[in-house]
Amino acid sequence: MAEPSARPGSGHSPSGPVRGPQGNPYGTPPTSYPQTGNGYAPIGAPVPPTPPPQGKNVVRSSLLMGAGSLVSRVTGFGRTVVISAAIGAGLLGNSYTTAQYFPQMIYELVLGGVFASIIMPLFVKAHKNDPDGGDAFAQRLLTLATLVLGAAAILVTLCAPLISVLMANPAQRDLVTQFSYYMLPALLLYGLFAILSGVLNSREHFGAPMWVPIINNLVVITVGAVFYTVFTRDAVPDANGDIFNSADQVTNGMIVLLGAGTTAGVVIQVVCLAPALRRAGFHWRLRFDFRSLPLRTIGHLAAWTLLFVAANQIAVMAVIKVANLATDTDSDVFVPGVTVYNNAYLMMMMAHGIVAVSVITALMPRMTRAADDRRWPELADHLSSGIRLASFLLVPIAAAFVALHEPIALMIFQWGAYEPEQAVATGQVLLMAGLVLLPFSISQLQIYAFYAQTDTRTVAMFNLPVIAFRIGGYLLAFAFLPAQWVVVGLFASNGVSYLVSLLLSMSLLRKRIGLLDMKKTANGLIRTTSAAVIAGAAAYGGWVLWPELPVDGAMAKLGQFASSIVLGLVLLGVYFAACLVFRVTETASLQATVRAKLRR
Repeated sequence: MAEPSARPGSGHSPSGPVRGPQGNPYGTPPTSYPQTGNGYAPIGAPVPPTPPPQGKNVVRSSLLMGAGSLVSRVTGFGRTVVISAAIGAGLLGNSYTTAQYFPQMIYELVLGGVFASIIMPLFVKAHKNDPDGGDAFAQRLLTLATLVLGAAAILVTLCAPLISVLMANPAQRDLVTQFSYYMLPALLLYGLFAILSGVLNSREHFGAPMWVPIINNLVVITVGAVFYTVFTRDAVPDANGDIFNSADQVTNGMIVLLGAGTTAGVVIQVVCLAPALRRAGFHWRLRFDFRSLPLRTIGHLAAWTLLFVAANQIAVMAVIKVANLATDTDSDVFVPGVTVYNNAYLMMMMAHGIVAVSVITALMPRMTRAADDRRWPELADHLSSGIRLASFLLVPIAAAFVALHEPIALMIFQWGAYEPEQAVATGQVLLMAGLVLLPFSISQLQIYAFYAQTDTRTVAMFNLPVIAFRIGGYLLAFAFLPAQWVVVGLFASNGVSYLVSLLLSMSLLRKRIGLLDMKKTANGLIRTTSAAVIAGAAAYGGWVLWPELPVDGAMAKLGQFASSIVLGLVLLGVYFAACLVFRVTETASLQATVRAKLRR
């Protein structure tokens, strides 16, 4: 649930840091460590030329990564649906979801943001410049990461009861602690997967890192299916008609299957990289000569990233804690907690990932080149066009989340132990996610305009008040809203913080690179939003007039699918028709693209 990790640049010249008097980057005698594998070409050693990328290979790699990303997102969401159906959104579901965040959060703090932003470029540099193709550099870094992450995994696993106190409510603490004993060791595995993926990507082997996580998703889907077959299908409800909503209904076998099964998926994910590493010609052996690593450079570049990541993880801990505390009530009404929050958040992030991340990926090389040459009007133009394109595609999705939140949530989540009232509550949070989606995506696009300038300090600094706003909103939601509306309030707090981030980043960018062509951008947003309001009103009207659906059974599920699909198509049709009437520029571009494809 954290924000996407920062992607800072080095702030150094392309040739690397200033070399010391002995011809190495750290000023120490050259005999103190081997002269290969430090990420920089040794003095006097010829560097083999890097062949230019072949067009067909680039296209093939892009298609492979795009397909892998899409399938990974779909199976990842399927994993969430299956697990939710197996364990529900009560005590068991909330405890499992809370424990699952621990290794991912700590991984982000220890290595995640630093790796994605800094270490990956060093892998590429080492592979390009070192006579051994970067093998020694990667072996040293893998050895160091294994020691650091292994020690961190042991330490946090021993501290599982303390972590549970920080993030769970009293009724959950024992379950969260037991799950954590199985899940926290995965911290080491997440780190190894990230670094091994970096080794492969630096050697232009992109397929395995994109496709292997699908195997992890399939493993956890299998675990959820087995859990449902063994435990959920024949579970006896309690006096309130709920299953898995009290500690007495949860057995050790359930905890072992869910906890160990989830970690097993990460183990298999790492192991499945081995064939690809062999094909890439990389063989890992332990190396302890860590002085050859540019640790000072990594530390210098990582400082602001760690500040940004740490602040985000504090916000994640806060939202999980508040969501769990909201469920600590004796109310007979279902109170949504961290599972409902997480499911709605994942739907928002899936839309953002498919649309906005694709736009960001396409724009980053152009924005970076413009920033490197200090062509500020061109950078502003790329940013403006990216915001308009992403908004054009995201606005109808947001409208669907708002207008059709109930049928969509019932269709996707009302399975097995995920009861109708839990799905309806998820839909209410999904409505808020629809309102939050666009500010979040635009704020992320603007943040990447700073990354194009290799500026992480500014991003870290202006995000500190943003995160303070967010956590303050969490506390206000918990203090003043009824328990069943707290999770909706948490999403509203996210939305306010994203809006603050958007305004702050816009102001800072305008001072740095000049006018952002916001008049044209605002004009496009007004037109697309107006079209989405009309389309959403039409779809919502259709839902109001839709025949009453049964609460449960095959006919209920059929009606949920029919209403969501039919009304969703109505929404899209009305949206594009309204965009044509309002002369939205992106609609004409889309028409031209479709016509060109059809002529082929």
